[in-house]
Amino acid sequence: MKGTLLVLALLVTHELGFERADACPIFYMIFGKVLEGFRLPMYLSLSLVHATEEEKEAFAKIQDCYNEAGIKAKLLDLLVMTTITTSKTCVNSTVDEVLSILKDLREKLLPKVEALQPVQGTGSLLGL
Repeated sequence: MKGTLLVLALLVTHELGFERADACPIFYMIFGKVLEGFRLPMYLSLSLVHATEEEKEAFAKIQDCYNEAGIKAKLLDLLVMTTITTSKTCVNSTVDEVLSILKDLREKLLPKVEALQPVQGTGSLLGL
């Protein structure tokens, strides 16, 4: 069962087209709701990512496994996932991805900002 939730959540976020940097907070929110053991909060969290009925059913089965395994299994999986996501490799990968997203954003916005610069000698943004 270890890692099942991680794999499923990553598959879901990949299918929904999320960037990993966007998916991380959503993943931990949903993972937390799965660990809580109650269906309604989990379903509400899953609705934020527009999960299908099949995906909700899959998460419900995972939640049942966690509920049957008890608090020790929940804490151990949380520890494993925290260890993985805070590892140097994962952090570096995430930082690289965020920097890439910011670079792309800058490249998209910079021409628009430059277009708003005042024309030399006019003091006006529009050159009037």
